[in-house]
Amino acid sequence: MENLEFEKEFQEKLEFEVEKEKLKEVIDIIAKEILSLVEKRKEFTQYILDYRKKFIEEYKDDEDRLIEFFDHERYVKEDAYKSIDRKLKELTILKPTPYFGRVEFSEEDYGIERMYIGRFGVVPEDSLDPVVIDWRAPIASLFYEGKLGDVSYKAPAGEVAVNLLNKRQYIIKNEELKGMFNSEVDIKDDILQMVLSKNAGDKLKDIIMTIQKEQDDIIRDGQYKVVVVDGVAGSGKTTIALHRVAYLLYNHRKQLEDKVLIVGPNKIFMEYISSVLPTLGETGVKQSTYKELGEYIIDEDVMSYKDYMEAILNGDEELIKDIRYKTSDLFIEDLDKLISNLEKGYFTLEDVVFRGKLVVDTKELSDLFNVHYKNMPLFRRSQKVKRIIYSKLKDRRDELVREININFEKEKDSIDPSELDLQITDLEFRRRNDIRDVISELIRIKKSLTFIDNSSIIDIYNKFNEDKILMLDDLAPIIYLKVKLEGYKLDEEVKHLVVDEAQDLCKLQLIVLREITKCNSMTILGDRNQRMLPTEGEIAFTELKDIYPGTEVSNYALKTSYRSTKEIMEYANSLLKEEEIIPLVRNGEPVVEKVVSSEETLKDCLFDKLMRFREKGYESIGIIGKNLEECRKIHDMLKENINIRLLENENIIYKSGMVVIPSYYAKGLEFDAVIAIDKDKNEKDIQEERKLRYVMATRALHELCVYKVNS
Repeated sequence: MENLEFEKEFQEKLEFEVEKEKLKEVIDIIAKEILSLVEKRKEFTQYILDYRKKFIEEYKDDEDRLIEFFDHERYVKEDAYKSIDRKLKELTILKPTPYFGRVEFSEEDYGIERMYIGRFGVVPEDSLDPVVIDWRAPIASLFYEGKLGDVSYKAPAGEVAVNLLNKRQYIIKNEELKGMFNSEVDIKDDILQMVLSKNAGDKLKDIIMTIQKEQDDIIRDGQYKVVVVDGVAGSGKTTIALHRVAYLLYNHRKQLEDKVLIVGPNKIFMEYISSVLPTLGETGVKQSTYKELGEYIIDEDVMSYKDYMEAILNGDEELIKDIRYKTSDLFIEDLDKLISNLEKGYFTLEDVVFRGKLVVDTKELSDLFNVHYKNMPLFRRSQKVKRIIYSKLKDRRDELVREININFEKEKDSIDPSELDLQITDLEFRRRNDIRDVISELIRIKKSLTFIDNSSIIDIYNKFNEDKILMLDDLAPIIYLKVKLEGYKLDEEVKHLVVDEAQDLCKLQLIVLREITKCNSMTILGDRNQRMLPTEGEIAFTELKDIYPGTEVSNYALKTSYRSTKEIMEYANSLLKEEEIIPLVRNGEPVVEKVVSSEETLKDCLFDKLMRFREKGYESIGIIGKNLEECRKIHDMLKENINIRLLENENIIYKSGMVVIPSYYAKGLEFDAVIAIDKDKNEKDIQEERKLRYVMATRALHELCVYKVNS
């Protein structure tokens, strides 16, 4: 028995030494590739400079050739530099941790193969065989399989069956092998536990080594479809979305580069996730909040996200009633009725007459509107018809000018040659005056065509909206009118759209996002339990098969939370009535619930708890209050004795440290430790606010403390 254990231990040490040598070999290859790329860039730069000098000397007198050369040179230079720089960045990021896994498999007719999986791929310049496989490559999906044995991966040529013999995971830091495990990627895997135990900032970037089978299936799903993820708090929705973007760009770069748009709930959230894609080698992805995007399209400001959420949380009944209406199917029906009424009677058509001649009659105008261009949006149709009227007026103007010129020539010919010199000036003056009169009348007629002018979409909507202050829920209907009446779509092409925190978007908002992007490739993510807005009925993003008819939609439900400890998720489950979250078995400190009866007691408790959290090495600590008023009071209590920030608007950048933050800004974020402030309420209020408390509780990774303030 001892001999067997000794043999096993010896074998493990031997394998560890072999893997250390392999790591050294790979690092040396990466270092050589980096030096080669740096040298290539120098040579390329020198070539461009020399060629430019020669070309300028040769064609210094030919301006057109020089402009053409510099346009072409800029294109070539940008394209080549982009390629070299991308690879340099990737290898520089990769060098400290070249790979995190290895798969060993056998394929019929090919024998046993071993492949190392890393954040990026490495293929030496003088070889066709990869040293490290990019995690996004089709064959790398074997690493994320939840079992050994007969499995398959999707190659460009089709499904490839293999026998997966072993999977190995590595812990490599600063070019040094710290440990390795043979694993079936069980959910209780040691490396997964290690990564989840990290602080918030590091954990968000380390998911590629711990992606689970259910997450990998979403990441690698097809491009031309709408992928919908309804996942509980901590199920990895946002990181799945970002890694899906990286995966799609890797496999469809020519189609998707600079054509991916991510839409999120607020600027704090967008800033929080902005550091992830660059670590995956992707920097050209556009990001926007829904509010920013909407305000850019309508060219108007609406109520701030902060004021909007504060009004909801403080129980503004009129606003809440308005939100319920504007997020309902009835509101869409009323908008469609408005559009239909505009179609029927917006323009009162009139005959267009120029100098006694009918240029266009009402019947012809009616035919243009209702027959020939019927399928055009109404206001684009009116502009088209106006251009046709202008064209006919121009024809009539040209006809009149020709008549004037013919009459001028006739009169000129009728004058005795001996008198012509005396009268020609007067004739010319009258000819020019007549032409000027025609042009003046044409301008007047054009200005009089007000019956075919379009009103501002904002003016139309404000009248429909009874001139109420515009808020977030007014963006979608205004854009909807722009789409239906003007045929609006975004100037910049979008080939893949990601919508995060979609549980707070209504049906109309999702319709509008599709209309303005014309996107058939989308990833939409949310958590039905985190809906903070007072909308009614089904949560829209779970009904996309009905909202986007004729589009392929894949629905995924993620029930397992990887974020928080078992104790925190059990507490979060107690707040839910509809469904329970399955926590990963990662044990931690018990959730602390404490009732405090005075502000002084609360201050002492907060100070003591913050000090304890800091002593434990937590880098991000959040005190989460329901609204800004609560948060300001807490910040005022603490700011004299401790360095703590108040996140009171979404322009503040948060990376780490201690913060006081309202619940609506905390959505989508995560902290190493959270202190939730819970005002003492009656049972009715608890039922109405349980989802808000669920959001606050599930921001915590490692520790949660809830102070119930008895007001």
